[in-house]
Amino acid sequence: SQITTLINHKDKPKRSDKTLQAIQRVGQAVNLAVGRFVTVGEAIANENHELKEEMSVACIEARRAGETIAQLTDVASLDHPESDSHITIFTDKTGVVKAARLLLSSVTKVLVLADRIVIKQIITSRNKVLATMEQLEKVSSFQEFVQIFSQFGNEMVEFAHLTGDRQNDLKDEKKKARMAASRAVLEKCTMMLLTASKTCLRHPDCESARINKDGVFHRMRLALEQVIEIVTDSRPNGENEMAPISIYSGIKEFKNKVEGLRENLYFLSKDNLSTMLEVILEHTEDFTDSAYTSHEHREHILELSKQAKMELEQLVSVWMQAQNQKTKDLMEDLEVAILKTCQCMNELKREVHSAATSLAADLLKYHMDHMVLKALKITGVEGNLEAVAEYTCKLSEQKEQLVEMCRLLRHVSGTEPLEITCIHAEDTFQVTGPQIISAAETLALHPSSKIAKENLEVFCEAWESQLSDMSMLLREINDVFEGRRGEKRVYLSLPRPGKHNANLKALKPVKLDTEEQAKIAKLGLELHLLTSDVDSETEKWEDQENEIVQHGQGMSSMAYSMYLFTRGEGLLKTTQDLFHQAEIFATEGTKLASALHAFSNQVHDDDKPVLLLEAEKLISMCKQLQITAKASVQGKSATFTKVDACILKTRNVMTLLCQLLPLCWKLLRKDKAGNGCLKPAPPWREDRIQTGRNAHTPERRAETFGIKSLENHVTNMTFLESK
Repeated sequence: SQITTLINHKDKPKRSDKTLQAIQRVGQAVNLAVGRFVTVGEAIANENHELKEEMSVACIEARRAGETIAQLTDVASLDHPESDSHITIFTDKTGVVKAARLLLSSVTKVLVLADRIVIKQIITSRNKVLATMEQLEKVSSFQEFVQIFSQFGNEMVEFAHLTGDRQNDLKDEKKKARMAASRAVLEKCTMMLLTASKTCLRHPDCESARINKDGVFHRMRLALEQVIEIVTDSRPNGENEMAPISIYSGIKEFKNKVEGLRENLYFLSKDNLSTMLEVILEHTEDFTDSAYTSHEHREHILELSKQAKMELEQLVSVWMQAQNQKTKDLMEDLEVAILKTCQCMNELKREVHSAATSLAADLLKYHMDHMVLKALKITGVEGNLEAVAEYTCKLSEQKEQLVEMCRLLRHVSGTEPLEITCIHAEDTFQVTGPQIISAAETLALHPSSKIAKENLEVFCEAWESQLSDMSMLLREINDVFEGRRGEKRVYLSLPRPGKHNANLKALKPVKLDTEEQAKIAKLGLELHLLTSDVDSETEKWEDQENEIVQHGQGMSSMAYSMYLFTRGEGLLKTTQDLFHQAEIFATEGTKLASALHAFSNQVHDDDKPVLLLEAEKLISMCKQLQITAKASVQGKSATFTKVDACILKTRNVMTLLCQLLPLCWKLLRKDKAGNGCLKPAPPWREDRIQTGRNAHTPERRAETFGIKSLENHVTNMTFLESK
């Protein structure tokens, strides 16, 4: 950001003292920041000898570039920089550009090397866990088991911290969801491994106890392997990951292709469209062939599938005619055919969504009493093998129903992270069902065994927990379908308490009670409505990669999480989580303000003051929110007051965002309409460090070095902060 400011400064004939002082401050700030950064890099180098030489070279280059920038911006004491023998940014702007390039490349190299170290740490930690697991599998005495399990617990804690940081750093929401699923498996399996191993040690000749234990070890190994695949971005034997195709994503892609015919009649063939529809209709067979789909839903899906084929035939017919002869009547007929085809696909999507979610709601309601699990516990303690066999059959039926429910929900989940969550839930039911059965059989064979009873409890709790998670997942899927949450960047993870703020260490995370939730409900609802407004505004923009749009979407997503917190739902579980989220929200708002300032450089003077005024308001409000979120409080009443203040200030920022987004969109629309609202300068979105020089000169090419890639690396590397 500071380098961009330096390179974008305007070469005016008159330079006030204020301008000179500002340039010098920026240069010094860059040099100080580089100094702090390099100190961390050097510390990492000293701890990792295999990369010490590479890291040291990169650190030296960065320090040298920072010092060069400081020298070139040392202009505050110069009355006439041009005539002075001292070389400055005014006499040698190319020098600043070269120093900036060197700085960015060396800093990026430091970050890449640090990233390699993080990956190595995770792999080393995984290898330790695997080695200790092998010892645990072979152990034959309780005393030995306790000693090794203590070591295993410490290694799992270390692995959890490393992978938690990595999950926070991941930008790909699909990978982030996969990492979260794998880490959840490891967390739950650690307790299962403890009780299953103890049961096996207590009853070494029991086959069902051995099967139970082996299942836990196998699942943990798979989860550990998946974490490494995500971290190293690789698959075993070089195979590519085949992403499961859902009906929702298939319909979305199909509609995009159909609607694209308005712009270009020749960009795809009719066979492509026909094949895409066939794939979608094949997937609807998951619903029509399911024993759990109602007769009414099955009939509607079959009817809409037939209608979709007919609509596509009509569309293809008109489309082929329009390719040969572009008459007004034919183009109108094509538009009608496009609308009818898309409408039919929307109805099909709505029907499969209704079928999946109504089945899920019914099953979750029916199984929420956990009657089968309770019966297994009772009959197991009684040693009633016949009754246990009867209830294990019922649990197997329940498992098949829930697995089918997860498969159908995946088709309508709406986003890749939710799809992955559905797949994870399906796997959990598929694996946990047989493990409960083997644990129940062990208890029935040894009804007086306290450890066998405890083991069954642990597996039953995992089943109950997954059922509870499904209720939340169902709400999220409905939210996406109804437009309350789009395919935005969702902040799934938060910094660990104490990692970014010393004040947090003394605070005890708490949840809001029912009375407090009731008090704050109105404020939360207002926040919810504002997130919908912001989502509607961002969806108007054609360029979804626009920096303003992305920051707006990020803020909306975080505000939605805060709204869910007021209802006692979502991923923010405690007040401490909320305060962390408020800090991140404020930081995102400050980044948006920077993007608005860059955008204002392309706006004519008549429009510029309004935009700058709103951007300054945003900066001020975000600073206030950060101060509130970081403030240390003690006691229940003071904590609730702080929660209330954070939500209130977040609402105020979102209100301002609802005014800013339409303003920016209007200015862009004016420009596209030819009203010349924007200056004909290089696109600010693509490169914020371009100058007014000839685009083909070496100096100009040097100036276009990508700032954004460095920013992404810096955001990724919370590792450096934790050091």
